Amino acid sequence: MTNLQLTLSILKPYIIKNPYASTIIQNVIKENNIEIVRHTSVKLTKALAEKFYEEHQGKFFLNRLQSFMCSGPIDVFILGGDDVISKWRTLLGPTKVYKAIYSHPDSLRGLFGLSDTRNVGHGSDSMEAAKREIEFFFSDFNVDQWLDEHRK
Repeated sequence: MTNLQLTLSILKPYIIKNPYASTIIQNVIKENNIEIVRHTSVKLTKALAEKFYEEHQGKFFLNRLQSFMCSGPIDVFILGGDDVISKWRTLLGPTKVYKAIYSHPDSLRGLFGLSDTRNVGHGSDSMEAAKREIEFFFSDFNVDQWLDEHRK
């Protein structure tokens, strides 16, 4: 039995400015049998960044993260596949880039991460978060319907 899931992936602004890194990351997605279900490029406004990251309200890094995410276009993907939430987060590697460089040097963050804010990208951490985040960026996409139609 398969564990079909969807997850939200965001490639951060500095990655989008680097066509080499962006291409490598999209190749890694395909090489790991992860389906790109939808893709869009977005330029976040301050208001959208505040809404997306509202769960981090009061945390020391919030302003830096929101400002950075508004600094240029981001690529947003809906990724689909078996256990795609954990698979994508494993491919990304540890959130803290210095840890990723030493403990997971072949992860995307180990290869392309610069700092804890400039850490390549985002991946939903649960099905509930994935659904909420997908609906944030893709309001016309029905997660439950897609899963029902693609389950075997």
